[in-house]
Amino acid sequence: MNILIFYQYFGTPKGKWSTRIYELTRRWVQDGHKVTVVTSPYEKSDIRATKFVERQKIDGINLIVINSADSNRDATLKRIYKAAIFSTISCYFALSEKCDIVIASSGPITVGLPALLSKWFRRKPMVFEVRDLWPAGAIELGKLKNGLMKGIALWFEKICYKNSSLVVPCSKGMEEGVLQKSPSTKTLVIPNASDVELFSKIESLPTNFEQFEGKKLFMYAGSLGIMDEVEQVIHGMKLVSNPDILLLIIGDGAEKKHLQSLVSDEQLSNVQFLGIMPKLEVIKWFGVVEATFVTFRDLTVLHTSSPNKMFDSFAAGVPIIQSTKGWIRELVNETECGINVQPNDPKEFANAVNKIADDKTFRDKLAYNAKRLSLTEFNRDLLAEKYLKALENL
Repeated sequence: MNILIFYQYFGTPKGKWSTRIYELTRRWVQDGHKVTVVTSPYEKSDIRATKFVERQKIDGINLIVINSADSNRDATLKRIYKAAIFSTISCYFALSEKCDIVIASSGPITVGLPALLSKWFRRKPMVFEVRDLWPAGAIELGKLKNGLMKGIALWFEKICYKNSSLVVPCSKGMEEGVLQKSPSTKTLVIPNASDVELFSKIESLPTNFEQFEGKKLFMYAGSLGIMDEVEQVIHGMKLVSNPDILLLIIGDGAEKKHLQSLVSDEQLSNVQFLGIMPKLEVIKWFGVVEATFVTFRDLTVLHTSSPNKMFDSFAAGVPIIQSTKGWIRELVNETECGINVQPNDPKEFANAVNKIADDKTFRDKLAYNAKRLSLTEFNRDLLAEKYLKALENL
């Protein structure tokens, strides 16, 4: 089978970004299929290009890199412009590249355009992958305010769903969002996943770990954007009095300077920023922490998220402290893989940290359950196989 994928943010573990598409496609290549990913450089990924359009090959995966680099630091209009450039150039490959099936991985929603052209003009089966509910997310976050633009985006979203042979949401909450817009659409939930094999290769301690030896370490590892609202974790750390408990923040984003100022203004010695680093280095930190945080702004659309940081935590056998109100809260209640807290409630965050730090038996039980989820329900090998079978059926 020859699979053509349009995805703007491709990256490998050498980069500092999500590896979902890389991990899925390298497995499909190993199974004997040909995969071509049309992508672009992203600030946090390891993909770069010297030409405007450049062909590359990574682990058997064919890449077509359109050099229209995106960054979440950019203004909304600039990001829309970059997405439009990527989508427009991608249309050429949608109409010319040999393939049996086409996948568009969104957001941004504009990535659906080349896939639609491939379906309409070449009659190729179209799969639309929903990694975030856009444009709902942009509207709730206040990034998309213009009435006309909202209308066009919502109309185009429905077009993508209705023309897809299959829509692949990354969570049950996203699936519900899709079916509200297009009830007759066929869906298959393939969440982000745990790369157990990758996390089993931790052979050394993190760089500069010596300064933290003997401490109880907690970690947030991910984007530091408006939607992530890591500020609520910092407010919780203000109430943690044990000097041996530290919060490490790994990542970058538009809110990083604000968060650093908050820590400085509050004179918090129990919060440290380690910067952004390749995933191969981040996994070492997962191996030395008591728990990790999963947070988002308290918005309905964000409670449907399928955050990579959570699945990485499971792969490492590390429990989570999380503040969303959707499917992840239900998962934690059902499987005891972490602790649920109310968003923006510093006391609950502090209590969760203290409970895990003070009760090793309790922490180890949560860790065991987290690891078990990575080996079963969220195992990347199993999910990649399930996804591939669905493509073969189409």
